[in-house]
Amino acid sequence: MQKQGFSLVELSIVLVILGLLTGGILTGQNLIRAAELRSVTTEFQKYQTAVMTFRDKYFYLPGDMPNATDFWGAMTSCSWTMSTPSIDANTCNGDGDGNIKPSTKSNEYYRFWQHLANSGMIEGSYTGVNGAGTVSYDSVIGVNAPASRLGSAGWAMHAPLVADGAHTSHFSGAYTHRLLFGADVEDGSLEKAILTPEEAWGIDTKVDDGRPGAGKIRTHKHSSTTQANCASTDDHVTATYSLSNQSVSCGLVTLPGW
Repeated sequence: MQKQGFSLVELSIVLVILGLLTGGILTGQNLIRAAELRSVTTEFQKYQTAVMTFRDKYFYLPGDMPNATDFWGAMTSCSWTMSTPSIDANTCNGDGDGNIKPSTKSNEYYRFWQHLANSGMIEGSYTGVNGAGTVSYDSVIGVNAPASRLGSAGWAMHAPLVADGAHTSHFSGAYTHRLLFGADVEDGSLEKAILTPEEAWGIDTKVDDGRPGAGKIRTHKHSSTTQANCASTDDHVTATYSLSNQSVSCGLVTLPGW
C-alpha cells in the first residue's frame, strides 16, 4: 500500500493558519495590555476626584477625618499600631491636621481607603489597618489597599515628603500626598516595578510632562533598589525614562495635589 503525505499546498495552508492564529494571539495580548495601561490613568483620575468629592462633603481628607466614627461607628480600639481589621464600616478617626500619615492615633494610610469606601466614593472593602509586616506602611493589595486592573499592581497612600539627594528612591524635590502605583513588596509598600520604562513614559506623557523626576507623575531614581534603571540618572532635572531598557523596571509616584 502506498503511503501518501501532505502536499505542499496543504502544508502551506496549515502554516498560514498557524501564522494567523499566532498573530491574533499576540495582537490580542497587546490590546489587553494597552487597555490595562489606559486603566492606570483612569484609576489615578478616579481617586483624585473621589478625594476632592469626599473633602467637599465631609470637610476633611479621608483617613485624616477626626469625626469619621460619628458617621460609620467606632472600632473598640484605635491605636495606630492596632492589627485588628475592620469587618464592617466601623472605623477610627484621624487627627484632622491635614496630613495623611501612619504614626497617629490610627494608621491614616489605611483608614484613607476605608473612609473612601465607607462613603461610597470608591468600590471595595478595606481593613483600615497595616498589613502583617513589621513596618508601618505594609500595603496588601485587595486587603488594605485597592488593586489595579493592571496585572498584580495596586495603589498605596503615602504622606507628603521633601526629598533630598540622599533619599534612597525618590528624586530631590517636594512631594505632596503620594499615591504609589506598583506591585507588592514583601513587608513594605507597593514599590516593586510593574511597568517597562516605555509604558511608564507613555502614561506620564499622556497625563503630565513625560519626565520621571518632575511633575505630578514620577517614578523612582535610577539607583533605586526596587525600580533600578527606570530613569536614566538620579538627577531630577536631567533624568529621562530609559526607553532602551525593555525590562519591567518602573512603578509610579503620583501626586494628586491634595
